[in-house]
Amino acid sequence: MSIEQRLEELGIVLPETSPPLASYVPVMVQGDMAFVSGQLPFIDGEVVTGTLGKDVDLEDAVAAARACGLMILAQLRTAIGSLDQVAQIVKLGGFVASTPDFTDQHKVVNGASDLMFEVFGEKGRHARAAVGVPALPVGAAVEVDAVIALSRS
Repeated sequence: MSIEQRLEELGIVLPETSPPLASYVPVMVQGDMAFVSGQLPFIDGEVVTGTLGKDVDLEDAVAAARACGLMILAQLRTAIGSLDQVAQIVKLGGFVASTPDFTDQHKVVNGASDLMFEVFGEKGRHARAAVGVPALPVGAAVEVDAVIALSRS
């Protein structure tokens, strides 16, 4: 089954890609590796903003991380043409805007990690970082970037 068929089976529609907010490219392909710049959580066309431990709850933050994962897939598909070229999700980096006493960043970033496994199965298992930060661009609650191995056929 192709990844496009898998997305359809799961009822997942990838969002429209968003342009970079600064001086960078959304995806850089180098050899058989794709490096996806940090993606923000767009839900219904709006960035999910706020700070965990202050004004964003865990459930909303997990959904925001999943939205980051969806944008990663959308940006990647735009850059390489087909998600069927994904050989392995190698690593995700998750950044969570949070107060100093919030310690569930790992649970938040599961939103993106679980999506990758849901879509790619074993190819979606990956290494990961989940860190708390005081602020993210445009006040976003979460940002996730990715390193992805490609199979060029």
